[in-house]
Amino acid sequence: MKRPILIHPDPRLKKVCPPVSEVTDEVRALADDMLETMYDAPGIGLAAPQVGVLTRLIVLDCVKEEGEAPRPIVMINPEVVAASDEVNTYEEGCLSIPDQYAEVTRPAEVELRWTDVDGHERREGFGGLWATCVQHEIDHLNGKLFIDYLGAMRRQMITRRMVKLKREKARA
Repeated sequence: MKRPILIHPDPRLKKVCPPVSEVTDEVRALADDMLETMYDAPGIGLAAPQVGVLTRLIVLDCVKEEGEAPRPIVMINPEVVAASDEVNTYEEGCLSIPDQYAEVTRPAEVELRWTDVDGHERREGFGGLWATCVQHEIDHLNGKLFIDYLGAMRRQMITRRMVKLKREKARA
């Protein structure tokens, strides 16, 4: 089931999410809903707080090549266990901040540990767009948005645009 995506500013997007204590059918259903919502948006990542659920769960699929099979990944309680000194700068966007983009610099490679939907612990290294996306989504679990990496004036300008967008959507 598709879920509505929260638009910044929303206080739920600034909260630190508690860990998932147990992988239940409810958690698996949330993951399925989030994947459907992400693909429909369309996006390459989505964090639970973006659909109003304050828990440490993210989904991502950074496969963009035509004809390549999708690779949806669900991460419960994801945690960066290692990050490269080398950095990459990508122009990031966010489903909670539509049509706004800015360059953000992050570690080029990260190693993660998380629990999958079957309750198994997983570990994997990610580079390139995958590394950027997974760090962006984990930031959401810690109440941080990509605009928090920008200067105050640029951040305020984007926030004002989002307030206006929310007002226009409320009138429609």
